[in-house]
Amino acid sequence: MKISLERLSCTILTASCLLGLTGASVPATKVSDVELKIGIVQRFASLPDDELILEPTEGDKLKLTFNSDKRPQTVVTTQPVKIQTAMQPLEQPVLDERLVLGTYRTFETAEHSAEMWRKKGIEVEIAQPERWQVWAKREVYNTPLLRRLLLKSVKESGKKTAFVDSKVLRRVPQASWVINGYRYNRNYLKISSDKNLIKVNNKSGESKSKRVYAGRLQLQPNAYGTYSLVNDVPLETYLRGVVPYEIGANAPKAAMEAQTIIARTYALRNLRRFEVDDYELCADTHCQVYYGVQGATEKTDRAIAATRGMVLTYKDMLVDALYSSTTGGVTASFTSVWNGENRPYLKPVVDTPKEFWNLSQQSLADEKNFRLFMSLNKGFNESEQEWFRWRRESSLDNITKGLQKFLKVKNSPFAKFKTVKDIQVVERSKGGRILKLAVKTDIGTFHLYKDEVRSAFFAPRSTLFYLKALNKGKPGIWGYEFVGGGLGHGVGLSQIGAMNLANLGWKNGEILKFYYPGTQIQMLSDAVKVGKK
Repeated sequence: MKISLERLSCTILTASCLLGLTGASVPATKVSDVELKIGIVQRFASLPDDELILEPTEGDKLKLTFNSDKRPQTVVTTQPVKIQTAMQPLEQPVLDERLVLGTYRTFETAEHSAEMWRKKGIEVEIAQPERWQVWAKREVYNTPLLRRLLLKSVKESGKKTAFVDSKVLRRVPQASWVINGYRYNRNYLKISSDKNLIKVNNKSGESKSKRVYAGRLQLQPNAYGTYSLVNDVPLETYLRGVVPYEIGANAPKAAMEAQTIIARTYALRNLRRFEVDDYELCADTHCQVYYGVQGATEKTDRAIAATRGMVLTYKDMLVDALYSSTTGGVTASFTSVWNGENRPYLKPVVDTPKEFWNLSQQSLADEKNFRLFMSLNKGFNESEQEWFRWRRESSLDNITKGLQKFLKVKNSPFAKFKTVKDIQVVERSKGGRILKLAVKTDIGTFHLYKDEVRSAFFAPRSTLFYLKALNKGKPGIWGYEFVGGGLGHGVGLSQIGAMNLANLGWKNGEILKFYYPGTQIQMLSDAVKVGKK
């Protein structure tokens, strides 16, 4: 689909005005600015002591808008507003139930699964209560009978891991806040300020933080019986909270500009991720790290202004702009990490400024070639970096605990195994990523595929590794050493690699063409299509 004109602001803004630059000689650029909906606190009220404190910046005030007697009411304050929750008894117990068709590590895997279900005529939705899940669409399968009939059919077709997640609610969290001595209890709250800046002190669970966000905020219910705090923010302003935290405020100019173009492209192409919760993107590594505008610097603002409106495309369609911190010396193709249609521009690239390993002649699918490649340390863009090469040992006890936890979440019958007898890599991709790994146990052998491998083990930092059995001088196997490289999925741009190339004099366009072959930089316009593939 094309970007809806209804979501674009037709106001002509100069880059310096939007970004708040001082003394920056950046020419005004006529581009439209999409407004995004970012879930900055995704599951508020998951714990009873969760708390949010919202504050205006100096000399400003907060405007809180909510419904009172079905009519909008606005309250203005210069004081901090503390939002808390308390468990509210229900007049009658309520059945809270959903049919879970699959549980996954990543959105990419969940989306492919969802597409497969849709092809079978089953309407589904993607959610993220903790891990990503595919649910039978609640609006369609809206009774216990319909859900169980579908579950029976699904299991008869061989999908044994589907299950009904069911609980009876007798109490639900209710958000409340106090202003001028009066306590308000509401499920929806809009927050704005004259300066379009709001301080958020998040005291929820382990994700405690103090940040400043531009734009507006909204507290709203989500699909899990809790609340989400959503930031409505223009795209170019959003990037001010992404670029400093993704690649760093001291990255070389060309690398920072490349990161900015990719971050902009990624955001626009992934607006569908949280439809079930009525926002578009999250603020952590399941999307892109977005920590508000307090980390923005003149240098990061200049990179955003210099590339304003620029996106990366393949045949006039936004690319799937995936990236990671470290590839381990070779990038991964999309299909070597996730299922789904191939992306021609996401293919294995040896991450070196000067080619010295030809994958077409020395495929890393061959185990001997792979181990030779992993013994090399010099000449790569990431050489000498912390996660370029790594070794991590893990005992059979720890391996067993990790696998059992993973299989239990997946609702796999193999979750009942007691002993790991052997682990073997069965198949690799051309770029060396593990495609299939066999785990032999006391109750049989099961297989892990692609990115499942990272979910199932505590030790490996990527799927670019091989295994060495360890006995620690005793009979039998004590555990395994995971010998590998890279951090994360390894698909697309390497942030460490991009910085090295920039230091060698490469321009932002050269860096992007290196990591995404066959692509081009274009200005965002109605000619650029926002596609999924």
